[in-house]
This record gives sequence, structure tokens and C-alpha cells, in this order.
Amino acid sequence: MADAISENRDVARGIEDRPRPETTAEVREIRRSAPEITEDEVEEAVPPQPTGHSRTAPAATAAVAAPSSAPVRKRSLKRPLLFILLPVALIAGGYYYVNGGQIMSTDNAYIQAQSLAVSTDVSGTVAEIDVHNNQQVKKGDVLFKLKQDSFQIALAGARAQLGTVRDQVQTLKASYAQAQAEIAQAEADIPYYQASFKRQQDLLASSAVSRAAFDTAQHDLTGARQKVAVAQAQAQAVLAQLGGNPDQPVEQNPFFLQAQSAVDNAQRDLNDTIVRASFDGVATNVDALQVGKYLPASQAAFSLISETNLWIEASPKETELTYVRPGQKATITVDTYPGVEWTGVVSSISPASGSSFSLLPAQNTTGNWVKVVQRIPMRVSIADMSGKPPLRVGMSVVVEVDTGHRRGLPHFLARFFGGSDEQQNRG
Repeated sequence: MADAISENRDVARGIEDRPRPETTAEVREIRRSAPEITEDEVEEAVPPQPTGHSRTAPAATAAVAAPSSAPVRKRSLKRPLLFILLPVALIAGGYYYVNGGQIMSTDNAYIQAQSLAVSTDVSGTVAEIDVHNNQQVKKGDVLFKLKQDSFQIALAGARAQLGTVRDQVQTLKASYAQAQAEIAQAEADIPYYQASFKRQQDLLASSAVSRAAFDTAQHDLTGARQKVAVAQAQAQAVLAQLGGNPDQPVEQNPFFLQAQSAVDNAQRDLNDTIVRASFDGVATNVDALQVGKYLPASQAAFSLISETNLWIEASPKETELTYVRPGQKATITVDTYPGVEWTGVVSSISPASGSSFSLLPAQNTTGNWVKVVQRIPMRVSIADMSGKPPLRVGMSVVVEVDTGHRRGLPHFLARFFGGSDEQQNRG
């Protein structure tokens, strides 16, 4: 071991005596010619020196360690690739930023559908229930029935009253005909009484008849004329009850129409005892109704939910509606069915925020005012439902509306290039 160390020291001294290499190739040649030694061998060959000792030993150690060979570093392509990819990534990111922003997305959206709280216009006792909970029904299907006894009795009474009114109208027509006959008879008597009165008047002038006979003739003429007036008044009264037209059909008489309306109302009440579905849908919460229960008028028995008339009720932020317009296309995804998409169209946008319709709307004019981003209700119709999984009311969805408006360059860049944001978007 000592001989090896001495040999290495000689080599080190020879290296120091050599002229300094001027090229990299000479340095590599020197490193390859020097033998490798480890630090442990150096420590064993050169023991530690006390304080104040000559510094030749550390120098020798450094001289011995200096010529040790080092691994040659291979040239790497990582750094050039990074320098190339960085501007490419910046350009691609800038391109997508400028041409992006066309999609307005919101997850504050839920499925809504036409729903109906099934009720009746009449009060009654439930006689039978013809559907069960969550049953699909078609328009016109019977849902439940009420007891009909009292309604049938009321209908029979209304029909009887209608027959009575029909007879009364016929009687009025006969009375009018009688009044017309009396008028004709009274008018026929007037010429006779006029001639008698004239004759008595002439005889009275020649004192051929008494004054009493003249007065009798005058009274008879006046009475005949009064009979005509009375008969005409009676005829007008009857004619008024006939609606001003004695030849009017009975079915058009006001009294008859009034009685007919009572019959129709009783018939309607009887029909309302049978409750039918107003549209195609699913009956829900049917268990809340039981046979024998008294159901007041207009009280909801259970609910009917439509399966076809569905839409999306979304509430995006007011800052997200800048470029959203009715008629724009939308893509709908439902949390329940990952990977399935529906297409839709923006049907309408509410003219007021959702908080405006609350029971206690916000009072922004008060002193304790905090700005809160409002949400505007928006309705999206569903275009394609055939062949897709069933949708249910209240499901959470994500709506993405294609506004067709690109984000464009930032304001300062747009002004720098001499164009407005709208021009950049159109370009």
C-alpha cells in the first residue's frame, strides 16, 4: 500500500512539473493516465498532522486527488426541447384563450316538468281509486270517483224544472194568442157602438130620444175603445215574457235557457265526480287518498307529473348571461347518467332575478348593503328525448350554452392593434 501511495505521489509531482495543458483534449489525456485512488487510501497513507505542522500533507492529498478521473457528461436534448416547447405552449394557450369563451356553463340547473295537483270542483266522498302510486296514465284515464247519489238527484230535479219551464212558455204563447183575439173582438165592436152613438146624437138634436139613451150609447162606445186598449196591454205583457217574439222557439226563450243552465250545471257536477287525467304522466302520492275519505272541493288529492312536457330550469349568474340569447343551442348532461348528452334550446330568460319573486325581496337601498351577484332564471327546452334514459323532476344537470362569442384579445392588446373587442370577435 505504501509503495502505491509513493508511486502516486511521484505521479502527482510529475503532473505538477508538466506544462499546463492548453486544450481540453490534453486535460482528458492527463486524467486518463492518472490512476484512481480513494479517500480511504489517502487517509491511511497520510496520517493526520498535529497543529502547527507543515501544510505539505494536505497539499499532497489535494495533488493526489486532483488527477482522479471524472465521468464524461453526455450532451442532453432536454434543455433544447424545453426552449422549443415553451413558446409553442404559449402560442397554443394564447390561441385557445382568444378563440375560447363561447360556452356558458352552469350547474345550477334542474329538470322541471308540467305537474298538476289533482282535485275536483265538487265536494264528496271518495268511492273508488283506479290508479296506484307511480302508475303511468294516459290522457282521459279515470283516476278516482266520488259517490254520485246526491248529484244524480240534483240532476233529476233540474230536468224536472226544465220541463215545467217548457210548459210555462207554451202557456205564455197561448195567452198571447188569446190576447190578440180579444183585441180583434174589441176592435170589431167599436164600429157598431160608433154608429149607435151617432144615431142617438142625431135624435137628441131633434128631441126624438131622451138624454139617458144618448148617454148609454156614448158609454158603450167608450167601453169598447177601453177593451181594445186593455187587450193590447195584456198582449204586450205576454209578448215581453216571450222575449219580444211570439214565434220564438221554446229552446230560445230566456226562462227555458235559465232552466237549461241549471240542468247543465247539475250534469257538470255529476261528471266531476269522475276525475280523469288531463295529460299523459305518472300519478304520484296516491297513497294520500283513501276510499271513504271526504274530499272538499279544490283540495288536492294527489299529483300528476308529465313525462313529455319537461324542461330545464337554470339559474346562471348575471355575469354569465352577457352573450346568452333565446334560441341558442345548448348541451345538457344529467348527473344521473354520465356520458349521455341531450340537446336543447334556450327558450326564454326571465326579466327579473330570482330574488325579486321571493317573499322578502332584497332591500338594496338600506344602509347595510352588501353586493351579491344575482341569478337570473333561464328556461332551456329539451329537443331530443326519444331513445334516451328517463328524466325525472328535480334531477341535477349541467347546461352548456353555445353563445358563439369568442373571448378575443385582452382590452389593452385590442387597443394596441387598433381594433375593438367586437371586431376581434368577428374576425
